[in-house]
Amino acid sequence: MTGAAPHPYFDAPRPPGAARGVAALAHRGFARPGGVDTGLENSMAAFAAAVDLGFRYLETDAHGTRDGVAVALHDESLDRTTDATGTVADLPWEVVRRARIGGTEPVPKLEDLLGAWPDVRVNVDVKATSGVAAVAAAIERTRAHDRVCVTSFSTDRRRATLARLSSPVATSAGTREVVGFLAGARLRLDAVARWALRGVHALQVPVRQGPVRVGDERTVAAAHAAGAHVHVWTINDADEMRRLIDLGVDGIVTDRADLLRDVLTERGLWPA
Repeated sequence: MTGAAPHPYFDAPRPPGAARGVAALAHRGFARPGGVDTGLENSMAAFAAAVDLGFRYLETDAHGTRDGVAVALHDESLDRTTDATGTVADLPWEVVRRARIGGTEPVPKLEDLLGAWPDVRVNVDVKATSGVAAVAAAIERTRAHDRVCVTSFSTDRRRATLARLSSPVATSAGTREVVGFLAGARLRLDAVARWALRGVHALQVPVRQGPVRVGDERTVAAAHAAGAHVHVWTINDADEMRRLIDLGVDGIVTDRADLLRDVLTERGLWPA
């Protein structure tokens, strides 16, 4: 058994004549460094800055408010990125909506992000149990199933989200599955590697997972043999971007949307 059936989320736009596409994912929008403004991660202004740059893949995180509204926010609390305090899961939307990211930008609903750009794909990391039903509801209301990849470090959280959806979305492996895959790939146990990624579309990993170098030729080859796409995060160095492209990765997640666009353009992989 290999990865899940193909999903339109991964149909990365590619330039005419290009042999492959590389999904360029703007990490929490284009907010740091060099984007709309430092400190505005996961704001609609940051997402708009990435879209204006030509990005058609956005990466975000999601939590649910006490009354079940999914918000695009990395942390479980408002403390670090906004002018407010408190844990999102303990607060109603009426309170969260008054918080300002960087003191200026409102915390966006996931539903508003999904609805803002109908041709943009969104990678959603479900950060906590509070986000499970809320994320599913946002996807259902916007009918964004073909444009969403649901991921989580928790396999159980991802599966619980998927169970609430009426149509399939793209999926990425959780930590448990990544560990199993890496063990199979390193020991050259192809069946183990394939089994670990059964039912998911993508392997989204950092360059290193603890002491193990993940962003290497063996990992990419084993994931592709298992039918999975490989996305690597969070890459902000041009030479590392080039190395990963040469390895054959299918997507790169970056804070430096401008830099990644330049590298992909240089390689003839940026869709005009």
